[in-house]
Parts: sequence; structure tokens; C-alpha cells
Amino acid sequence: MDIIIITGPPYSGKGTQCQFLKDTFNLAHVSTGDRIREEKENKTEVGKLMSEYADRGELVPDEVMKNLFGNVIDENLSKAGIILDGYPRTKPQVDTLLELASEKNTPITHVLNIEVPTEELLKRAKKRAATSDREDDKNEQTHLKRIKVFEESTKPAIEYLKSKVNVLNINGLGDIKGITETISNHLASKA
Repeated sequence: MDIIIITGPPYSGKGTQCQFLKDTFNLAHVSTGDRIREEKENKTEVGKLMSEYADRGELVPDEVMKNLFGNVIDENLSKAGIILDGYPRTKPQVDTLLELASEKNTPITHVLNIEVPTEELLKRAKKRAATSDREDDKNEQTHLKRIKVFEESTKPAIEYLKSKVNVLNINGLGDIKGITETISNHLASKA
């Protein structure tokens, strides 16, 4: 089983590309945010721990995240691989994930980094706000905060990741089909 990481700023189209990858290559799509919400709602052992940290306004420790992703890998061993969407987001999480991948003998085979300029991200955020049912999507300050967090934490983590594994930068401008084709061709050439 392989691990594919898809990363990029909010509104870069990661979710759309993850859906394509999942359907085309028999991969499990793991959205970090969705999985964390699911763990909390189901009051699993990991979910309870995460809720405790959240209630105190603290970040979930990397060891807890490592346990969560260890479970994710174990649950998806019958798949060709998993797509991690939204993880890792910090340099320590990069190290934690690399350590876990080594322990589980599940290599990180592809890291796809979708790049989109901030001005375009803000345009896309406004479009999403107009059609979304989620309250947090309707608040412009939330969009700005998401992009700022990406710039300050995740972008340096991606640069750090580049020193550890091969990262393919993908131009996230243009039509969805063209971006999908770029990703598909890359995965096919490395298969």
C-alpha cells in the first residue's frame, strides 16, 4: 500500500483532485478535518483525547495524530493506497508521518503540491461562500485566516518535506480537467 499526500492552500482544488484519484486508482481518501470530526463525534479513544485538547484550546500532540494515522493505514490495507488530504501541516508532523510510514512499511510514493496565487484563492473563496451551506465558508475573515495559517505553517512544512521526499509542484490555475490530467500522467509514469 502506498501513501499519496495532496497538499496546497485552501481553495486550491485538493478535494476535487482527491475525488478523481480515489475513483480512478482505488485509493482511500482521508480528509484530516473530516476524520478528526468523525473521531470526536463517535467518541473514540482518540476522539476523546482530541476533544480534551480542543476544549483547552491546545493543538493535538503529534503522537495522538500518529496514532490516528496508524489506525487509518491499518483500516485501508486492502486498498491500493491512501490519499492524505490536509496532513502533514507542520514540520514536526512531517517527521511523525515519515516515521509512521517507515514503521508500517507503507512508503510515501507521491506528494502533489497544488500551487495557486493568493488573489485567485480569495476569488475562489468568495465563489464557495456564495454556494456553501457551511457558516464558516460565509465569513471572509475565516478565508483570510485559513490562507494565513497555510502560509505560516503548512507552506514551510511542504518546503521541509521537499528535503525528505520528491514533491511534484502542480500549477493549480486553469481548468480542472488539465490539472487532473497532469496529476494522472505523473502517477502513471511513476507506477
